Amino acid sequence: MRKFQIVTDSSCDLPKFKVEELGLKVVQLDVLVEGRPTKADCDVDPKEFYAGLREGLGASTAAANIDKFTQVFEEIVAEGLDVLYIGFSSGLSATYQASAVAAADVMAAHPECKIVTVDSLCASLGEGLLVYHAAMQAKDGKTIEEVAKFVEDNKLNLCHWFTVDDLHFLKRGGRISAATAVVGSMLSIKPILHVDDEGHLVSVSKTRGRRKSVEELFHMMEETAIKPAEQVVYISHGDCLEDAEYLAQLIREKWGNKEILINYVGPVIGAHSGPGTLALFFLGKKR
Repeated sequence: MRKFQIVTDSSCDLPKFKVEELGLKVVQLDVLVEGRPTKADCDVDPKEFYAGLREGLGASTAAANIDKFTQVFEEIVAEGLDVLYIGFSSGLSATYQASAVAAADVMAAHPECKIVTVDSLCASLGEGLLVYHAAMQAKDGKTIEEVAKFVEDNKLNLCHWFTVDDLHFLKRGGRISAATAVVGSMLSIKPILHVDDEGHLVSVSKTRGRRKSVEELFHMMEETAIKPAEQVVYISHGDCLEDAEYLAQLIREKWGNKEILINYVGPVIGAHSGPGTLALFFLGKKR
Protein backbone atom coordinates (compact mmCIF):
# COMPACT_ATOMS: atom_id res chain seq x y z
CA MET A 1 0.00 0.00 0.00
CA ARG A 2 1.47 3.34 -1.09
CA LYS A 3 1.61 6.09 1.48
CA PHE A 4 -0.23 9.29 0.69
CA GLN A 5 -0.12 12.99 1.49
CA ILE A 6 -3.19 15.04 2.38
CA VAL A 7 -3.23 18.38 0.58
CA THR A 8 -5.63 21.29 0.99
CA ASP A 9 -5.63 24.98 0.08
CA SER A 10 -5.23 28.13 2.14
CA SER A 11 -8.95 28.92 2.14
CA CYS A 12 -9.16 26.25 4.88
CA ASP A 13 -7.86 28.97 7.27
CA LEU A 14 -5.96 26.50 9.45
CA PRO A 15 -3.20 28.13 11.52
CA LYS A 16 0.38 27.12 10.77
CA PHE A 17 0.79 25.10 13.95
CA LYS A 18 -2.25 22.98 13.09
CA VAL A 19 -1.04 22.40 9.53
CA GLU A 20 2.27 21.16 10.90
CA GLU A 21 0.61 19.08 13.62
CA LEU A 22 -1.58 17.32 11.04
CA GLY A 23 1.24 16.90 8.52
CA LEU A 24 -0.59 18.71 5.71
CA LYS A 25 0.55 20.38 2.51
CA VAL A 26 -1.27 23.63 1.71
CA VAL A 27 -1.59 25.23 -1.72
CA GLN A 28 -1.51 28.99 -1.23
CA LEU A 29 -4.29 30.89 -3.00
CA ASP A 30 -3.91 34.50 -4.08
CA VAL A 31 -5.53 37.79 -3.17
CA LEU A 32 -5.35 41.18 -4.91
CA VAL A 33 -4.92 44.20 -2.67
CA GLU A 34 -5.69 47.57 -4.29
CA GLY A 35 -5.07 45.98 -7.68
CA ARG A 36 -1.42 45.39 -6.85
CA PRO A 37 0.30 42.24 -8.11
CA THR A 38 -1.24 39.11 -6.66
CA LYS A 39 -0.01 38.15 -3.19
CA ALA A 40 -0.12 34.68 -1.73
CA ASP A 41 -2.65 34.31 1.07
CA CYS A 42 0.16 33.55 3.53
CA ASP A 43 1.91 36.88 2.75
CA VAL A 44 -1.01 39.00 3.97
CA ASP A 45 -1.10 39.93 7.67
CA PRO A 46 -4.75 39.39 8.71
CA LYS A 47 -4.79 42.12 11.34
CA GLU A 48 -3.48 44.69 8.85
CA PHE A 49 -5.76 43.32 6.13
CA TYR A 50 -8.94 43.86 8.13
CA ALA A 51 -7.78 47.25 9.34
CA GLY A 52 -7.32 48.17 5.69
CA LEU A 53 -10.79 46.91 4.75
CA ARG A 54 -12.31 49.10 7.47
CA GLU A 55 -10.54 52.08 5.92
CA GLY A 56 -11.83 51.29 2.42
CA LEU A 57 -8.97 49.14 1.11
CA GLY A 58 -9.90 47.39 -2.13
CA ALA A 59 -9.33 43.62 -2.04
CA SER A 60 -10.39 40.80 -4.33
CA THR A 61 -9.46 37.23 -5.10
CA ALA A 62 -7.51 36.02 -8.11
CA ALA A 63 -8.37 33.12 -10.39
CA ALA A 64 -7.22 29.71 -9.14
CA ASN A 65 -3.76 28.88 -10.46
CA ILE A 66 -3.47 25.43 -12.06
CA ASP A 67 0.33 25.71 -12.13
CA LYS A 68 0.46 26.01 -8.33
CA PHE A 69 -1.44 22.75 -7.93
CA THR A 70 0.69 21.05 -10.56
CA GLN A 71 3.88 22.07 -8.77
CA VAL A 72 2.71 20.84 -5.37
CA PHE A 73 1.39 17.54 -6.77
CA GLU A 74 4.60 16.97 -8.76
CA GLU A 75 6.75 17.50 -5.66
CA ILE A 76 4.74 14.98 -3.64
CA VAL A 77 4.66 12.37 -6.41
CA ALA A 78 8.43 12.71 -6.79
CA GLU A 79 8.72 11.52 -3.18
CA GLY A 80 6.85 8.32 -4.07
CA LEU A 81 3.60 9.34 -2.40
CA ASP A 82 0.02 9.44 -3.63
CA VAL A 83 -2.10 12.55 -3.04
CA LEU A 84 -5.49 13.20 -1.46
CA TYR A 85 -6.55 16.78 -2.12
CA ILE A 86 -9.52 18.22 -0.19
CA GLY A 87 -10.47 21.56 -1.68
CA PHE A 88 -12.45 24.77 -1.38
CA SER A 89 -16.14 24.50 -2.30
CA SER A 90 -16.86 24.48 -6.03
CA GLY A 91 -19.99 26.45 -5.16
CA LEU A 92 -17.86 29.43 -4.16
CA SER A 93 -14.68 29.19 -6.22
CA ALA A 94 -13.00 27.62 -9.27
CA THR A 95 -10.21 26.34 -7.03
CA TYR A 96 -11.42 22.74 -7.00
CA GLN A 97 -11.74 22.66 -10.79
CA ALA A 98 -8.14 23.90 -11.11
CA SER A 99 -6.96 21.13 -8.80
CA ALA A 100 -8.78 18.47 -10.85
CA VAL A 101 -7.13 19.67 -14.07
CA ALA A 102 -3.71 19.63 -12.42
CA ALA A 103 -4.31 16.16 -10.95
CA ALA A 104 -5.23 14.73 -14.36
CA ASP A 105 -2.12 16.24 -15.95
CA VAL A 106 0.22 14.93 -13.26
CA MET A 107 -1.29 11.43 -13.34
CA ALA A 108 -0.95 11.36 -17.13
CA ALA A 109 2.75 12.13 -16.73
CA HIS A 110 3.18 9.72 -13.80
CA PRO A 111 0.83 6.75 -14.33
CA GLU A 112 2.26 4.98 -11.28
CA CYS A 113 0.78 7.58 -8.93
CA LYS A 114 -2.72 8.21 -7.67
CA ILE A 115 -4.18 11.65 -7.02
CA VAL A 116 -7.68 11.75 -5.54
CA THR A 117 -9.44 15.12 -5.44
CA VAL A 118 -12.48 15.80 -3.27
CA ASP A 119 -14.72 18.85 -3.50
CA SER A 120 -15.31 19.60 0.17
CA LEU A 121 -18.30 21.89 -0.50
CA CYS A 122 -16.86 23.69 2.54
CA ALA A 123 -15.14 27.00 3.21
CA SER A 124 -12.87 28.64 5.79
CA LEU A 125 -12.46 26.58 8.96
CA GLY A 126 -15.36 24.38 7.80
CA GLU A 127 -12.97 23.09 5.17
CA GLY A 128 -10.26 23.08 7.82
CA LEU A 129 -12.35 20.99 10.21
CA LEU A 130 -13.17 18.47 7.49
CA VAL A 131 -9.46 18.20 6.67
CA TYR A 132 -8.72 17.71 10.38
CA HIS A 133 -11.10 14.75 10.53
CA ALA A 134 -9.56 13.32 7.35
CA ALA A 135 -6.10 13.60 8.89
CA MET A 136 -7.31 11.75 11.98
CA GLN A 137 -8.56 8.94 9.73
CA ALA A 138 -5.17 8.79 8.01
CA LYS A 139 -3.37 8.65 11.36
CA ASP A 140 -5.54 5.64 12.22
CA GLY A 141 -4.04 3.82 9.22
CA LYS A 142 -6.88 4.21 6.73
CA THR A 143 -6.04 3.95 3.01
CA ILE A 144 -6.37 6.86 0.61
CA GLU A 145 -9.59 5.34 -0.72
CA GLU A 146 -11.00 4.92 2.79
CA VAL A 147 -10.15 8.48 3.81
CA ALA A 148 -11.59 9.90 0.57
CA LYS A 149 -14.79 7.94 1.17
CA PHE A 150 -14.96 9.22 4.75
CA VAL A 151 -14.72 12.80 3.49
CA GLU A 152 -17.41 12.25 0.84
CA ASP A 153 -19.70 10.52 3.36
CA ASN A 154 -19.35 13.23 6.02
CA LYS A 155 -18.89 16.54 4.23
CA LEU A 156 -22.61 17.33 4.20
CA ASN A 157 -22.63 16.98 7.99
CA LEU A 158 -20.01 19.72 8.34
CA CYS A 159 -22.15 22.64 9.48
CA HIS A 160 -21.21 26.24 8.63
CA TRP A 161 -23.11 28.92 10.53
CA PHE A 162 -21.99 32.51 10.42
CA THR A 163 -22.93 36.15 10.62
CA VAL A 164 -21.43 39.38 9.35
CA ASP A 165 -21.18 42.80 10.93
CA ASP A 166 -21.08 44.95 7.77
CA LEU A 167 -23.79 44.22 5.21
CA HIS A 168 -22.06 46.32 2.57
CA PHE A 169 -19.51 43.59 1.91
CA LEU A 170 -22.31 41.14 1.12
CA LYS A 171 -23.86 43.79 -1.11
CA ARG A 172 -20.59 44.22 -3.01
CA GLY A 173 -20.44 40.47 -3.56
CA GLY A 174 -23.99 40.41 -4.92
CA ARG A 175 -25.42 38.47 -1.96
CA ILE A 176 -27.91 41.21 -1.00
CA SER A 177 -29.27 44.34 -2.68
CA ALA A 178 -27.96 47.84 -2.04
CA ALA A 179 -31.28 48.83 -0.48
CA THR A 180 -31.20 45.85 1.89
CA ALA A 181 -27.67 46.76 2.94
CA VAL A 182 -28.57 50.37 3.68
CA VAL A 183 -31.80 49.63 5.57
CA GLY A 184 -30.29 46.65 7.38
CA SER A 185 -27.32 48.72 8.55
CA MET A 186 -29.61 51.47 9.83
CA LEU A 187 -31.70 48.98 11.81
CA SER A 188 -28.68 46.94 13.00
CA ILE A 189 -29.96 43.88 11.15
CA LYS A 190 -27.49 40.98 11.23
CA PRO A 191 -28.02 38.06 8.83
CA ILE A 192 -27.54 34.43 9.81
CA LEU A 193 -26.06 32.52 6.88
CA HIS A 194 -24.75 29.08 6.13
CA VAL A 195 -23.16 27.03 3.35
CA ASP A 196 -25.73 24.68 1.84
CA ASP A 197 -25.46 21.16 0.40
CA GLU A 198 -24.32 22.55 -2.96
CA GLY A 199 -21.55 24.52 -1.30
CA HIS A 200 -23.26 27.88 -1.84
CA LEU A 201 -23.59 30.72 0.60
CA VAL A 202 -27.24 31.30 1.56
CA SER A 203 -29.04 33.57 4.01
CA VAL A 204 -31.27 31.73 6.48
CA SER A 205 -32.60 34.33 8.93
CA LYS A 206 -32.01 37.77 10.47
CA THR A 207 -31.50 39.07 13.99
CA ARG A 208 -31.39 42.54 15.57
CA GLY A 209 -28.03 43.41 17.10
CA ARG A 210 -24.58 41.85 17.17
CA ARG A 211 -24.81 39.97 20.48
CA LYS A 212 -28.06 38.33 19.39
CA SER A 213 -26.50 37.17 16.12
CA VAL A 214 -23.56 35.59 17.96
CA GLU A 215 -25.94 33.76 20.29
CA GLU A 216 -27.98 32.58 17.31
CA LEU A 217 -24.91 30.72 15.98
CA PHE A 218 -24.72 28.92 19.32
CA HIS A 219 -28.43 28.05 19.12
CA MET A 220 -27.89 26.51 15.69
CA MET A 221 -25.31 24.21 17.22
CA GLU A 222 -27.72 23.35 20.05
CA GLU A 223 -30.34 22.31 17.50
CA THR A 224 -28.27 20.25 15.08
CA ALA A 225 -24.94 19.09 16.55
CA ILE A 226 -24.19 15.37 16.88
CA LYS A 227 -22.88 14.57 20.40
CA PRO A 228 -21.76 18.20 20.89
CA ALA A 229 -19.81 17.56 24.10
CA GLU A 230 -17.49 15.15 22.26
CA GLN A 231 -16.76 17.41 19.33
CA VAL A 232 -13.79 19.40 18.13
CA VAL A 233 -15.24 22.82 17.25
CA TYR A 234 -13.72 25.49 15.00
CA ILE A 235 -14.52 29.22 15.01
CA SER A 236 -13.21 31.74 12.48
CA HIS A 237 -13.48 35.50 12.68
CA GLY A 238 -12.81 38.65 10.67
CA ASP A 239 -10.80 40.47 13.33
CA CYS A 240 -13.47 40.23 16.03
CA LEU A 241 -11.70 38.01 18.54
CA GLU A 242 -13.85 39.08 21.50
CA ASP A 243 -16.99 37.84 19.74
CA ALA A 244 -15.25 34.57 18.84
CA GLU A 245 -14.22 34.08 22.46
CA TYR A 246 -17.76 34.84 23.67
CA LEU A 247 -19.12 32.20 21.31
CA ALA A 248 -16.50 29.71 22.52
CA GLN A 249 -17.46 30.52 26.11
CA LEU A 250 -21.13 29.73 25.41
CA ILE A 251 -20.13 26.37 23.96
CA ARG A 252 -17.79 25.47 26.82
CA GLU A 253 -20.36 26.45 29.46
CA LYS A 254 -22.99 24.26 27.80
CA TRP A 255 -20.93 21.16 26.91
CA GLY A 256 -17.40 21.57 28.29
CA ASN A 257 -15.68 21.05 24.94
CA LYS A 258 -11.93 20.68 25.42
CA GLU A 259 -10.84 21.60 21.90
CA ILE A 260 -12.17 24.78 20.33
CA LEU A 261 -9.89 26.26 17.68
CA ILE A 262 -10.21 29.99 16.93
CA ASN A 263 -8.48 31.61 13.95
CA TYR A 264 -8.88 34.44 11.44
CA VAL A 265 -11.00 34.18 8.33
CA GLY A 266 -8.21 34.40 5.76
CA PRO A 267 -8.02 37.15 3.12
CA VAL A 268 -9.32 34.96 0.28
CA ILE A 269 -12.71 34.69 2.00
CA GLY A 270 -12.41 37.82 4.14
CA ALA A 271 -12.18 40.01 1.02
CA HIS A 272 -15.83 39.07 0.37
CA SER A 273 -17.22 38.69 3.90
CA GLY A 274 -15.51 41.71 5.48
CA PRO A 275 -14.47 42.68 9.02
CA GLY A 276 -16.66 41.38 11.81
CA THR A 277 -17.45 38.06 10.15
CA LEU A 278 -17.96 35.31 12.73
CA ALA A 279 -18.35 31.65 11.78
CA LEU A 280 -18.98 28.43 13.72
CA PHE A 281 -18.18 24.94 12.41
CA PHE A 282 -19.12 21.54 13.82
CA LEU A 283 -20.56 18.17 12.81
CA GLY A 284 -24.34 18.06 12.73
CA LYS A 285 -27.27 15.93 11.63
CA LYS A 286 -27.42 18.01 8.47
CA ARG A 287 -26.07 21.31 7.23
